[in-house]
Amino acid sequence: MNITIIGTQWGDEGKGKVVDLLAESADVIVRFQGGHNAGHTLVINGVVYKLSLLPSGIVRPGKISVIGNGVVIDPEHLIKEMGQLAEKGIKINPDNLYIADNCCLILPLHSELDRALEEAKGVNKIGTTGRGIGPAYEDKVARRAIRVSDLKNPEYLKERLENLLVYHNALRRGLGQPEIKLNDVLKFLTDLAPKITPFIKPVWYELDKLQTAGKKILFEGAQGTLLDVDHGTYPFVTSSNTIAAQAQAGCGLGYTKSYKLGITKAYTTRVGSGPFPTELENEIGQHIQKKGHEFGTVTSRIRRCGWFDAVLVRQACKLNGIDGIALMKLDVLEELDSLKICVGYELDGKKFDYFPACPQAQTRIKPIYEEIAGWKSTTAGVRKFDDLPVNAQKYVKRLEELVGVKIALISTSPERDDSIILDNKL
Repeated sequence: MNITIIGTQWGDEGKGKVVDLLAESADVIVRFQGGHNAGHTLVINGVVYKLSLLPSGIVRPGKISVIGNGVVIDPEHLIKEMGQLAEKGIKINPDNLYIADNCCLILPLHSELDRALEEAKGVNKIGTTGRGIGPAYEDKVARRAIRVSDLKNPEYLKERLENLLVYHNALRRGLGQPEIKLNDVLKFLTDLAPKITPFIKPVWYELDKLQTAGKKILFEGAQGTLLDVDHGTYPFVTSSNTIAAQAQAGCGLGYTKSYKLGITKAYTTRVGSGPFPTELENEIGQHIQKKGHEFGTVTSRIRRCGWFDAVLVRQACKLNGIDGIALMKLDVLEELDSLKICVGYELDGKKFDYFPACPQAQTRIKPIYEEIAGWKSTTAGVRKFDDLPVNAQKYVKRLEELVGVKIALISTSPERDDSIILDNKL
């Protein structure tokens, strides 16, 4: 059965490790949304690989990695990331990397616009990575984007760029920025094109053939459910749909049943602005941040840390149709005397068992906590559930009860093999 990997929180849950772990039994690994604002860290035999655009399966020989049409691609960054992996001995060629011909591109003008607009917002900043993801998706929806297949046709590419710059130069004039010259962008893309075009394929067609041949496909989500442009903490969200339903739309493969695995931290983190009901702005939060190495893979920004929010994770599981949870970073909590779990919310005397969509309500809502004893002994590297401390087992079971979904996997360190598999479907 195919597997879809989805983050159930605000991203940074540890999807990269799980994708790498499960890629061993998969044939194809597909990225289906987002861009190089994603950050997946893999630790394999002590070697650290940091990926943000390439699918995590690229580090495994004999696998096919696919960048689907739902992804927006910064071609310059893609080439750089491929080069960094090549330096570590990872071989990338058109046989193991497919890029959808209908992917839209992120250009330097997008990242420039992203930063300029964010700066103009002042205190109302959303907290974007400034990498041009949002403006690139805007151009896609407005039907003025440059697509990967355009790189194969210089005359058509020029025509598309002329259309794109009519909009962007008008916007830049309004922001007091210099206009962009057509020939500069055209040269930038034509110089890069030979390094990208060998990987271009009709991905929907190739995936259909692979599935018909019985190949196992792993869909790799980026960011997390609470950053979904429709279902997340809007407007503090990313610019794409991050939920499981996007997996097929983002690569062109017709609907197929898959096991949907929700990647979930044993606590909660968030990068950038936006509501965070269980945030710990105290020494406990600082302890979790330090022990969990909570810095963004892409931006190196410090992640805000807080207690596990069972309400948000339960909501994410329902939005995605999650079949099982991979619980990550349990070992980070092992030095705490006690732990709290958010089991509900309260606002103006009314109780909620879901996270409301209204931004004003999200910032004022208060968590209702349940306290549970810590275990004060090591869980790092444990590979059997029965070998976990008793209180750690109780914590895991309580999370399972509150979320309403079975915990299928527990990670006890960044290393690939330090995992407890509890569901044989994985």
